[in-house]
Amino acid sequence: MSIDEQSVMIRELVAKFVTREMLPLEQKVLARQARGEPALTLEEVGHLRVTSRELGLWGLDAPVELGGMDLPAVTMLGVAEEMGRTSVPFRFPPDSPNLRMMQAVGTEAQKAKYMRPYIEGTMTSAIAISEPGAGGDPAGIRTRAHREGDQWVINGRKIWISNAEKADFVIVMARVGEGKRQEGITAFIVEKGTLGFIVEREIPMLGELSTYEIVFEDCRLPGDAVLGEVGHGYAPMQLRLATRRLEMGASAVGATQRALEMMTEHARGRVTFGVPLSERQAIQWWVADTAVKLHAARLMLRDAAEKSDRGEDIRHEISMIKVFATEMAYEALDQAMQTLGALGMTKETVLYPLWQRARLMRIYEGPSEVHRQTIARRVLGRSR
Repeated sequence: MSIDEQSVMIRELVAKFVTREMLPLEQKVLARQARGEPALTLEEVGHLRVTSRELGLWGLDAPVELGGMDLPAVTMLGVAEEMGRTSVPFRFPPDSPNLRMMQAVGTEAQKAKYMRPYIEGTMTSAIAISEPGAGGDPAGIRTRAHREGDQWVINGRKIWISNAEKADFVIVMARVGEGKRQEGITAFIVEKGTLGFIVEREIPMLGELSTYEIVFEDCRLPGDAVLGEVGHGYAPMQLRLATRRLEMGASAVGATQRALEMMTEHARGRVTFGVPLSERQAIQWWVADTAVKLHAARLMLRDAAEKSDRGEDIRHEISMIKVFATEMAYEALDQAMQTLGALGMTKETVLYPLWQRARLMRIYEGPSEVHRQTIARRVLGRSR
């Protein structure tokens, strides 16, 4: 099936925005990060927000009735891939995975209160799933919520939560009742400043990023803070994870494409012992293998996105993409750094932050080992 005209136009628009507005900022960002300073100034963030909004790049996959374009997953792949080419930390509002979760199960009142400003860029969100001892296994959540009168009370601890300190609201996954594994898992919307919601510490991560550990101590929420149905939060959480993993896979493709371009450009121009690097078999094989894997990853993503747009279950495909694309990006960036030699080891090229991001992606949204185990179980189960 050919890519529709709208998808092509959107991708080209995003590609121009990345090339004209984001790539020129990379050297400034690299220099600031090397000094331990914020990557972007307030003026730069403001310019990127204004420019991208004027181009109509906000709310791309948000519902039309809330001011979005409701673009399909197939189109959003191109957006994520183009944005994945750069290490500049800027994304178009809103964050698609949390948006999809709220869109699927949120009440009309919740959509009006949270989704509309979220789409308009006046609110930010986070999601709290992982816990100490329950990172790659979200069904093992131990944070508890119980009803007291017309309120919900949450107690527990969450860790590795991105954007927790700045988010205007956090979607918190907790367990209601004594059910095991997936039973009883419920999503709650917790607003910033709620009593008992404590951001305990910041955790510095690779790539100049930070995550947070959060504690809930008798955190009281109104009765309508439940997102979806009580005890049925696992499925919408999986929808959210699937959206993020598709996005992550496309972002990994963008980073791999950038690595391939930098590797080939350097190999053609660098001469060692009288011969261009591009004539070395090791380099040629790296280039060839990367090109093959890029093609395969794009086909995998396209297949999964089309199935998702048709409403099919893509958990199996998503696990394969999560493993294949993130490991592809990590390997390609490492080989590009090796090709550039000492230059590739500096913090003066974009390879370093992209490599760090690829390393993080092999853990975020489920480690490769967990996804491999999941894939194997499904295949073995089908064979029976």
